[in-house]
Amino acid sequence: MRRYRLRLILLLFLILVPAIVYLLWPSDEGRIKRLFKEGAEAVESRDIDAVMSKVSYNYRDDYGMTYLYIKEMLKRQFGMLSDIEVEYEDLRIEVSKDRASAELSVRVIATVGNERGYIIGDIKTPLRLRFTLDKERTRWLIVKTEGFDKLLQ
Repeated sequence: MRRYRLRLILLLFLILVPAIVYLLWPSDEGRIKRLFKEGAEAVESRDIDAVMSKVSYNYRDDYGMTYLYIKEMLKRQFGMLSDIEVEYEDLRIEVSKDRASAELSVRVIATVGNERGYIIGDIKTPLRLRFTLDKERTRWLIVKTEGFDKLLQ
């Protein structure tokens, strides 16, 4: 009788633990949403290391930006800006195995000296950005960004 109970408990354990892990383990979409939420918070707090933890060392985009270039640019920008607020909306995520894309509309408001205003986007027209992400080990990291060319126009 005791062996029967032990086997029953073991069987329940082997069935319940994977089911619980499956239900509680965040989906890829959930992880990507959290990446953008934490990234926006890191920009607002001007935490370069936290921002860069969302970017892959293999980052390279069509504008010639790399991981190190972005880090140096953020250092300069964070030195000039204060009271940064990041607003994003309309986040759309597509996941395909170890690659994903995310599109979102972004507005960034900040203070430069004594003036406060939109740094990216404006009240009527946010900047629409597209991010490409790769799954590196168990984390999603940004490897490419598109849409910043509209800032240069």
